[in-house]
Amino acid sequence: MMKTQQKQLNAARRANRVRRTIRTHATGVRVSLFVSLRGVFAQVIDDFSGRTLVSGRDKGLTGNKTERAAALGEQLGKKALEAGIAKMVFDRGPKQYHGRVRAFAEGLRRAGVTI
Repeated sequence: MMKTQQKQLNAARRANRVRRTIRTHATGVRVSLFVSLRGVFAQVIDDFSGRTLVSGRDKGLTGNKTERAAALGEQLGKKALEAGIAKMVFDRGPKQYHGRVRAFAEGLRRAGVTI
């Protein structure tokens, strides 16, 4: 198997492992995070209805990448609280809980959301 295909397969396995543990929670609301080289994208998803409730990205925020991810977490947390969502499950996908992913989660917690 080619190296790129193996990386993609490993990432899919990690994401499935994370999501398998998320399915055991009864809240039904999860915050899904996608981190690329250019930015951070997040969505608050209701898994029962399959709808996106709140979304955001770090475009237009200032600072380095980690600071922008933390600011996005606070911004998304405030939007979620306005929508009446105070508790959700964090879906980090295949990414390690480190750097921008951790900064985003801490930003959500600073906004008052329980994850």
